[in-house]
Formats: sequence, C-alpha cells, structure tokens
Amino acid sequence: MSNATQMTALEKKWEEEASKAVEEQEEIANKAKQLPDPTGYHIFCAIPQIEQKYDSGIIKADVTRHHEEILTTVLFVIKLGPDAYKDQSKFPNGPWCKEGDFVIVRSNSGTRLDIHGKEFRIINDDTVEAVVQDPRGIRRK
Repeated sequence: MSNATQMTALEKKWEEEASKAVEEQEEIANKAKQLPDPTGYHIFCAIPQIEQKYDSGIIKADVTRHHEEILTTVLFVIKLGPDAYKDQSKFPNGPWCKEGDFVIVRSNSGTRLDIHGKEFRIINDDTVEAVVQDPRGIRRK
C-alpha cells in the first residue's frame, strides 16, 4: 500500500510538471500574439541577444549591455509591413531584406519598443543599409 501511495505522489508530481509546461507554452503563445504587425512600409525587428562577456572573459556591466542594446546597428527582421519595398521607383532591384535576415541599420534607428522585457524596433524599409549572414563580431564604432 505504501508503494501505491508513493506512485500516486509521483504521478501527481508529473501531472503538476506537465500542467506547468502547458501553462508556459500558453504564456509564450499569448506573448507572441502581443507582437505588433507592422503597417505600411515598416519593418518589425528584434534586437539580437547582447553578449554577456567581453572577448577577454570579463562580464559586462548591466548598464554597458543596456547601452549596447540601445545603440545596436544589427537587427533581426521578424516581419515586413504590407507595403514594404513595393515602391518600384525607390526599390527598382526589389526588396533589400526579407523575414529572417540580420540587417545593418544606423544607431538609434526606428521606434523602440519594450515587450515583456525584450527590446524591439519598428524601422522604415529604406533604413536597411546591409544584410549580413552572421552578425557575431559586428560592433558599432
């Protein structure tokens, strides 16, 4: 009987953990629904994760990481607005970037948004200056 009680407690623990996992997945899904859809010629971008340490191994101060995040020149394209790159006279060679690209922009470009503690930007389509395959190692001067 004692063994059956232990199994019941174990099963209860598994059920609680499964319930927590479901709640976490629902929370992630709800957060994703809160991300804005860019309108017009705008592009919705995320800021890539700022490195926690310098190349030497020294941990960066929180204020340093915050400044790097604000002044970053690298963004990750999440979604293009419906009119982005549609102007043939302005973009005769087609779009400059697509969803999933890492792009280079000027520091402080776009509208800064804080969504659940993560910074995002909404930029204009003509703000993109370059596309990079691997943004690691790219630093603002």
